[in-house]
Amino acid sequence: MIGGVLQVVLDAANYTLILMLVALGLAIVFGLMNVINMAHGEFMMIGAYVVLLCHQAGLPVGWGMLLAPLVVALLGLVVEELLIRRVYTRLLDTILATWGLSLILKQAMVLLFGPGSYSVPNPLPTTVDLLGSPYPLYRLFVMAVTLVTLALTFWCFFRTEWGLSARSVIANRSMAACLGIDTRRLDRLTFAFGAGLAGLAGAVMAPLVSLDPQMGLGFLVPAFLSILVGGLGSVAAPLAGATAVGVTDNLVSTFFSPVWAQGVVFTVAILLIRAFPQGLMARARRRV
Repeated sequence: MIGGVLQVVLDAANYTLILMLVALGLAIVFGLMNVINMAHGEFMMIGAYVVLLCHQAGLPVGWGMLLAPLVVALLGLVVEELLIRRVYTRLLDTILATWGLSLILKQAMVLLFGPGSYSVPNPLPTTVDLLGSPYPLYRLFVMAVTLVTLALTFWCFFRTEWGLSARSVIANRSMAACLGIDTRRLDRLTFAFGAGLAGLAGAVMAPLVSLDPQMGLGFLVPAFLSILVGGLGSVAAPLAGATAVGVTDNLVSTFFSPVWAQGVVFTVAILLIRAFPQGLMARARRRV
């Protein structure tokens, strides 16, 4: 009984941590650059396909997981230079531009790999005994990687010069530029960083899900809901939103069905947004 409860809790934590990773990258890009990136889910998809390519080339899946965030971050640099930098001051245009980019990326995957689905072998197929109940070792690995990545992200934001500059731009872009901060360079690095987080999320999820050109949408919508629920008061706000959305989604899916989960998640999100219009962590706005 206890082992079964622990397994449900760990499954919810696994999904929630991945959602945190996706939502954090999305929130960083929006908070710093005022860009709503509708192609963020496709960056996650490309990270998963990088793992698939490495597997098809005969390389270990672990190599794909190391390469995926780097490849997607590089793609983010290219996208920022060719597309995003031209629509910074037009919020609605960023939606249209990145939505068009998402269609291009999905169709590119269809042309390269076909519309069918693929699978990647589990690099850690063993299980560990937790209170008498076996639990997949790879899921524990995913949670460990995600926690380390989140910790490093917060370290970068609160313990490095880049993080100080980024938080200054988020607070007041014009004043930060007047103080000598190179906002153009910061924008490039930030977009690449956010894309890399999505690529890493896709890479670690590749052995757990079916890979197809539409897979990014399944995480993009919950990630946006996480930001709306958590707010943009601080870097930590999307994590609070991801916790509310991820735990609700996973628990309802486990005990009822994924169809019910979608309805319940949207209902809970609407209620929380109604109760907290500025997000669950709106009070943190002045402290960050």
